[in-house]
Amino acid sequence: MSVSAGTRYRVGPAELVPEETGLLVRAGGYELGIFRHGGGYVAYENVCLHQGGPVCSGVVIGKVEQVLREDKTVALERESTEEIHVICPWHGWEYDLATGQCATDRRLRLRSFEVELEGDELFVVI
Repeated sequence: MSVSAGTRYRVGPAELVPEETGLLVRAGGYELGIFRHGGGYVAYENVCLHQGGPVCSGVVIGKVEQVLREDKTVALERESTEEIHVICPWHGWEYDLATGQCATDRRLRLRSFEVELEGDELFVVI
C-alpha cells in the first residue's frame, strides 16, 4: 500500500540508483531506500519491522530456492530471478522488493512510497 499525502520531493537523476542496491535518501522527514525493480522504481521507509534496523541498506538478492531430487532431498539451492528480496543487515529479515512484504509473514509489509520518473529525474511522493 502506497502512502500518498501528495508532497513531491526531487530525488535526482534516475542514474543515481544503482542496479543491485538501493539509494538512501531523506525526504519529508523520512529516510527512504529507492530501488530499481521490474523496469521501474520502488521506495520503502528504511525501518525494518523486526527491530527498526536499516533494512534498505541491506543486501538485495534473489529469494533462495531449493531444487529437490526425486526423493525430496535437496539437490542445490539457487537465487530466484523472479522474486527479489532486500535483507535487513541487523537480523536477516527478508522483504519482497516488489511488494515490501515480509518473506516469512506476508501480512507484514514495509511502508512504501510512490516513486515518479519525469524525464530523467526521480521524485518521491510523501
